[in-house]
Formats: sequence, C-alpha cells, structure tokens
Amino acid sequence: MPEVTPAKSVFDDAYRSGTAPWVIDGPQPAIVELERRGLIRGRVLDAGCGAGEHTILLTGLGYDVVGIDFSPHAVRTARDNAAARGVSARFEVADALALDGPHRYDTIVDSALFHVFDAADRARYVAGLSRVCRPDALVHVLALSDAGRGFGPQVSEADIRGAFADGWEFEALDTTTYRGVVGQAQTDAYGVPVGTRVDEPAWLATVRHVAS
Repeated sequence: MPEVTPAKSVFDDAYRSGTAPWVIDGPQPAIVELERRGLIRGRVLDAGCGAGEHTILLTGLGYDVVGIDFSPHAVRTARDNAAARGVSARFEVADALALDGPHRYDTIVDSALFHVFDAADRARYVAGLSRVCRPDALVHVLALSDAGRGFGPQVSEADIRGAFADGWEFEALDTTTYRGVVGQAQTDAYGVPVGTRVDEPAWLATVRHVAS
C-alpha cells in the first residue's frame, strides 16, 4: 500500500501533460466484464473517473451514471472524450475523499482509485462511500495488486478486506488484471518502450453495503 497518499498535483499534472499511464483510451476489460455479467445496476457513480472511459461506456449502454474526479483537467478531458464519441455523459469536479450530499447510488465503480490512498485516507474514502450508498448498493473496486511489478501504488488483500470490514459484506474478491501504458518512469523496470500497453496483476472486489 502507499505509505502516503500522493499529492493531488501529481494526478492533475499527469492529465494536464497527457502522460497519465492509466489512460488507455478505452475502459478497463475488468469493468467491461462486470457490466456483461449484469453487476452494474440502478444509479451509478464512477468515482475517480479520470478520462471518463467507464462513465462514457455505461452512459452509452443506457445507465444513469455520473463520473466524478477532483482534477478539473481530468473532467475536461472526460467531457471532450464524451463529445468526440457523441455520448451525453455527465461529469463533475468532486473530491472522492469528501463524498456526501443528497444523491445516493446503487452501484459505485472504482477503477484505480482505492489503491492510491494510504490507510488513513482509505478509511475516509470508505466512510464517504457508505454515506452515498443506498442499502444493498454494490461497490466494485479494481486495484493494483501487491503481486505486481510496481506499475503504480499497490494494495494487498488484507488492505481491501480491512478497509471494508464494518458495514460491508464481500460478494467477491478475485484476482484479475489492470491495463496501463508504460511511461518513462517504468521503462527500466519493464524493459519495453514508452507507450507499450501492459496488463498488471490486480484485485477486483465487489462489496455490498449492509449498514443502515
């Protein structure tokens, strides 16, 4: 797990410069498979939506979904991507560590957000998820696994189970892969050119909100 949550400027700068290694110009295969299996339902929140690929995917399939990201540059990119594809997707600038407000969700999709937080911020994040979940809502977490090669922040099974210990029930916690683009920082470790796509070990957790 990360010792300290990276500064928000790290992510905003990556979107501004177009060098974010998690932007693959399409949705993560693991999230596509969740939808195919019928595990997305009702009102949907795409937490830490980044370039908007999952919000665009789900909106195009007819879901009621909103994507949020703290980075104005990410949200701007997401809106541009949606417009380019002719999809009327909704995006808002919002901090996933301060989730609250009048809206409640039946499904929350988290692709590569949970794993960037340190232990204290994971607790804040999960508390916020609880505030915006309807009873029996599903939260899907796709996170880089500690079995990986250091593509980005990594978490263990214990990190995930510990964060969702109270008020949640695990439906599944499976191994899968997360797709990314090798950047300059990873070229030596991976031995491949910048821009190469890689599939890294990841966790895919599905947890049900059971707190009142």
